[in-house]
Amino acid sequence: MRACVMRTERRVGTSEVEGVTVCVVRGTVSTPQRMLVRVTAGHVAAAIGDVKTFFELQVQRCANLGIDVADFPISHVAHRSRPWREYVATRDDLERVASANVENVWNGRPISKLLLEQPLSVSERHDVGLVELIPPFHQRVYRMGLEHIGFVVGDAFDTFVKTQQRVLTGQQFQGPLSTPVYILFDDYTHVKFHRMSLADVCSAEGRPISGFQHVDWQPADELSGPYAVW
Repeated sequence: MRACVMRTERRVGTSEVEGVTVCVVRGTVSTPQRMLVRVTAGHVAAAIGDVKTFFELQVQRCANLGIDVADFPISHVAHRSRPWREYVATRDDLERVASANVENVWNGRPISKLLLEQPLSVSERHDVGLVELIPPFHQRVYRMGLEHIGFVVGDAFDTFVKTQQRVLTGQQFQGPLSTPVYILFDDYTHVKFHRMSLADVCSAEGRPISGFQHVDWQPADELSGPYAVW
């Protein structure tokens, strides 16, 4: 059976498609909706790279260490930009296919958390709905581009940490609600495991990812980058 509804579709780029008829057939989305999904996927890939391939690489690396992430939802994917100017350009580009972005200063530089209008499907069981965009900070070697994927372990977090302690590289203490453990690979990319998703942490801290918020921040040199990159 086919059910058609009339509604205002989400924006593509800076424009909106008004009153699009969306037809759902046996639970699948219509051609207009699939087009929006493809537009978002293509736009994100052009801005930050192939998220699906990066996901598959990190999942295989986890499997090689004995960690099955099949049941862990994705919290976010993180991308590092080299200089501040590149960060701003990428942020503004991703906002064209985002429904919200909350930017705040953390550890000496702004970080964006962009909620995509259309989540990216990277496997049958995993979607990426949030992109964390990070400019580098001058303290160590950084991997530029797609840098880490965060998974949500949930209530089993403490048990997971004890069980996988031998393969974990370390733990970060980013705040009372954010203490992820992580694995650092030879190419300086990471996989992180969280008790709560980044979006849920933001909401719990009183900074829900809603609307578009930019901080008033400017570096001394827009083209400066980290002292070392990989």
